[in-house]
Amino acid sequence: MHELSLMGDVLALVKRDAEARGFAEITRVRLLVGDLSNALPDALEMAFDMYKAEGTAMLASEAQLALELRQARATCVLCGLDYVPERSAAAAMCPVCRFPGGRITEGEEFKVLSYEGR
Repeated sequence: MHELSLMGDVLALVKRDAEARGFAEITRVRLLVGDLSNALPDALEMAFDMYKAEGTAMLASEAQLALELRQARATCVLCGLDYVPERSAAAAMCPVCRFPGGRITEGEEFKVLSYEGR
């Protein structure tokens, strides 16, 4: 479960910034997680709860994790169609002209959008 490591990195980043701003604890963390980021939302939530229970990441006991999920999108380099690629496909194949290897335009994101603290 690499989400544990991902969440550890996220919380270390947020903690460092929160300390620099003089916060005593973090009450909310917002993440953007794309379909193609290889991070499972349920596993991220479980990792967040584990770090919160551990008490090592400046997380308040009532701290919340808010995930904004981003659907994958691709653009066909041949016909220009913007589409949602099939998850089972190895390459983003255009559903109209069937050209493989569409350019992924959304869905690979994994980033901290914001955090709140006091």
